[in-house]
Amino acid sequence: MKIVVAPDSFKGSVSAFKAAIAMEKGVKSVFLRARVIKVPIADGGEGTVEAMVAAAGGNIQYELVRGPLQKEVKAAWGLIDKGETAVIEMAAASGLTLVEKEQRDPRITTTYGTGQLILAALQAGAKRIIIGIGGSATNDGGMGMLKALGVKFLDAKGEQLAEGGSSLKKLAAIDTTGLDARLKDCEIVVACDVDNPLCGSQGAAASFGPQKGATTAMIAELDAALYHYAQIAKMATGKDMAAYPGAGAAGGLGAGLLFFTNAKLCPGVDIILESVGFAALMASTNLVITGEGCTDFQTAHGKAPVGVAKLAKQFGVPVVCLSGSLGKEAESVLNMGIDGLMSVIPGPMNLEECIINGEVLIESAAARLCRLLKTGILLAGS
Repeated sequence: MKIVVAPDSFKGSVSAFKAAIAMEKGVKSVFLRARVIKVPIADGGEGTVEAMVAAAGGNIQYELVRGPLQKEVKAAWGLIDKGETAVIEMAAASGLTLVEKEQRDPRITTTYGTGQLILAALQAGAKRIIIGIGGSATNDGGMGMLKALGVKFLDAKGEQLAEGGSSLKKLAAIDTTGLDARLKDCEIVVACDVDNPLCGSQGAAASFGPQKGATTAMIAELDAALYHYAQIAKMATGKDMAAYPGAGAAGGLGAGLLFFTNAKLCPGVDIILESVGFAALMASTNLVITGEGCTDFQTAHGKAPVGVAKLAKQFGVPVVCLSGSLGKEAESVLNMGIDGLMSVIPGPMNLEECIINGEVLIESAAARLCRLLKTGILLAGS
């Protein structure tokens, strides 16, 4: 029996690599002779650099950059393809996990550090940059990132705007003359796991603002600021990106990249699956086990488990998803190629316990799943 375990990270608890190891242990405890292939994946958020560097045999780099609240953080990024391609995840520089829950406020957080990572990649000579933009703490339309790359965002007095999405409501003009010229000759691929537009009821602020600390009033303020930003950016670039699918990703970072670079947005999980040669692994595979921290209605819109399932289905391979929790409309993924869902939580347990015991819970869930499969095999043979 050949089983491929391809989990995303269980965010805030277990990395994709450790989740894959835990799943393997669980499988092996039931199917002793099974051939288990571990393929940790990501969809553009946390773990993207680690997964791609491991798959391509590249090198991890580190850069001191400004975090979401402008405090210095040490961010990891990668070089693959003999240094021709850089891999960046904005979560490492501008991510939600870098901000304590009580300090989260998307009106003031910045993507400046993400811009610094892009500069580091350009300085290293990269001709192609893959940027994962999941897991952000920001809602600034990519303004901070673009400032780091040389763009000026000016108010009516000609002064630079302060950091944060709230400042965009004061935007009067955008000066792109200082934009780093090396970007013109650099291919930029954006690993994006959502298709939300920049503004409106499905936009950046409305869809993702609450998890970043935004109140109802803040959401309205930030959405209006992003709409205003889109109008000014359209005048500056000639591009209309407000309604473009994915423009609202990472608090509008997607829009910032689309407006001011040659970036192309691609499903993050597709980039990862291609880099690890996932399709080739499907030959003679009997089962794929994927997983993530929370499976809900958002998973169906390009998250890693569905990306895995869609590709596996092309080869007729069944897929089961093990999740830290099953949220609102989790069952919607059953229409997207996933054949079965299982929570790794066996009973009542508080969040802290779940996080601390994440690897044990994943291993145990994989074992429970395999016992059920073994029972099914016995029934089929009877």
